[in-house]
Amino acid sequence: QVQLAESGGGSVETGRSLRLSCAVPLYIYNSYSMAWFRQAPGKEREGVAVFRFDGNTKYGDSVKGRFTIARDNNKNTLYLHMNSLQPEDTAIYYCAADRRSILSLVPSDYSQWGQGTQVTVSS
Repeated sequence: QVQLAESGGGSVETGRSLRLSCAVPLYIYNSYSMAWFRQAPGKEREGVAVFRFDGNTKYGDSVKGRFTIARDNNKNTLYLHMNSLQPEDTAIYYCAADRRSILSLVPSDYSQWGQGTQVTVSS
């Protein structure tokens, strides 16, 4: 049963911004590590950013300085703020979670996944 629900994807031009949201059940939000991944056509799933429940974060090298992962404790929602978008950021973006205290960008480390939201960046 899919319990993570992504939203906010869309089509934008190079250099613009988007904010992705992931609605998370309370029991996951309060104690799980949560992350964003992406997968472009023909490519492997790539770790974008992770937010461990102790507040530590980690980013993939390709998005450092442009993307920010954040949480809204009032809404049980995980966000991915994406700035200075480039065509190579085009992918399906997935929200993921795991009950372990991890700061991992490896897809196999996560047990819960959303269905994804498409982000397309045109040049």
